[in-house]
Amino acid sequence: MAESAETKPQVNASTIREAIDEVLKSGSIAALITVVHSDQLMVGAKLLVFADQRTIGDLGDAALNRAVAAAAEKFLQSRAEAGMSPVGEIGPDLNDLATTLVLFERIEGEPHLVVAGAGHVGASLARLAATLGYQVTLIDDRAEFVARDLFNSPPGQQINLITARGWAEAVRDSAGSGRGVSIAIVTRGHKQDEDCLRAALAANADYLGVIGSKRRTNIVLDKLRAEGFAEEQLRKVRAPIGLDLGAISPEEVALAILAEIVAERRGGAGGSLSRWRRE
Repeated sequence: MAESAETKPQVNASTIREAIDEVLKSGSIAALITVVHSDQLMVGAKLLVFADQRTIGDLGDAALNRAVAAAAEKFLQSRAEAGMSPVGEIGPDLNDLATTLVLFERIEGEPHLVVAGAGHVGASLARLAATLGYQVTLIDDRAEFVARDLFNSPPGQQINLITARGWAEAVRDSAGSGRGVSIAIVTRGHKQDEDCLRAALAANADYLGVIGSKRRTNIVLDKLRAEGFAEEQLRKVRAPIGLDLGAISPEEVALAILAEIVAERRGGAGGSLSRWRRE
């Protein structure tokens, strides 16, 4: 078995687990590659590739380590959760290992949705997102709107409820690094929207949307533009928020918002899957 030039050849499973734990705690992302079938390499050998291309572990061949590290970057960009590939498709020059199969797995914390505003739409959105497995933080400056007895979620679907003393501070603290985070701003007024949006733009979240009519959102965006926010930043704001489902009820609006968040996370277009039959 060839010794890797980039990684230590003898990295035990606990080292990999500790590295994965660190990725999850830091809100970062990585790809775990595992040999699942091979006549030449040890089945179960693992290589963890960080977003910055650092690696921990060893698949048993230095050239293979380099090839899968390069492939891991494309895998993470694809937003897929997992994928199997023969080495022949990853590294055409690795003829001796062409039939070896490796499994790519995304290592990333559970998606986090921060909902600013616990009115009818915000509360419905928080409940729906928790049902889909999102880590949810619901913020409002009115304590009675984020009372625990209003959100008795099933086990494993706990909603983190925050009574905000300041909207911007609460959004900033909840968003953290912004990686894996979606922020939906569904407050009751322009002032609250502006405070939340300033903090959300700084967080660089994966998804950022603001509820309201085109007129209301343009007022807010124009004001932030005048304050010096870059046009590139403002273009990332989904406003009005959500997909066009013709939603009317708070629950339907929440569905439209979450549908757009899922589409952004998974790389979906948000259109009808059957459209091709009618074109």
